[in-house]
Amino acid sequence: MTRRRENTAGYTFLAPWLIGFAVFTVFPLLCTVFLSFHDVRLTVEGWSTTWAGFENYTSALLRNTAFAPGLLRFFVIEVVYVSVILIMSFLLALILNRRIPFRLGFRLIFFLPVIILSGSVMHQLMDAGSTRIVADLSSFVIFRVIASYSSLLASALELLLENFIMILWFTGIPIVLFLNMLQKIDPSVLEAARIDGATGWQILWKITIPAVRPAALTAAVFTIVQIGLFPVNPVHDMIRDASFNTADGLGMASTLSWIYSIVVLALVGIAFLVLREPRESREYSESRR
Repeated sequence: MTRRRENTAGYTFLAPWLIGFAVFTVFPLLCTVFLSFHDVRLTVEGWSTTWAGFENYTSALLRNTAFAPGLLRFFVIEVVYVSVILIMSFLLALILNRRIPFRLGFRLIFFLPVIILSGSVMHQLMDAGSTRIVADLSSFVIFRVIASYSSLLASALELLLENFIMILWFTGIPIVLFLNMLQKIDPSVLEAARIDGATGWQILWKITIPAVRPAALTAAVFTIVQIGLFPVNPVHDMIRDASFNTADGLGMASTLSWIYSIVVLALVGIAFLVLREPRESREYSESRR
């Protein structure tokens, strides 16, 4: 009886959030699914909907000359940026976890952009070229050599360096997540590994990296979503413009939104497959309980 009362009290506290989530998130989400299969037009009598089937999806992927390339560029941006952000955040967290002078000050410096930056500020910085390391990367001989060897590698390098400062700004939250997991590692485990003759490299790969894997997955999902909200995402402006385009209607805007959402979910799924805990580790953890 007591457990039933506790459950009732818990759901009572959750009820306002659940109602708001259903009204302001689930219902609009279902509406976009409905609108994506309709031709929605604004007439003198109001909004009219006509069943269109997969016509909007066909137009978005095959007839729209800007959306598919923009979606591909967004996918490449996510893969390159998230990989670099996770690696840099982990390395910086390892450094900031050590007893170095002015450690708290360095932590504040890396986390400060998370507090002060917004979408409008980022727009102005990108327009002013403040996020670039170099103005014209193609003028460097080393870049031309890389481009002649592999155009794909050169494109990824150019994509990375053109907004490298912004990538550093994105490391704030992941650094905090990695620091939290690093500080939870039992020092006795590290000491036992050193006594057994393990090198620093072995400790890093066998103890540290497996310990921070959950934080890496959380940071990856957070970064994937966060990058999509900033001006570096070329699809965001397309969806916004389509929402106010009366010629194509809300059906096309809903279609673009859903295709974009599917790509984001696919990226989250890839992050989960790459960063999830191995089955052997899960079975070992369950056997220890």
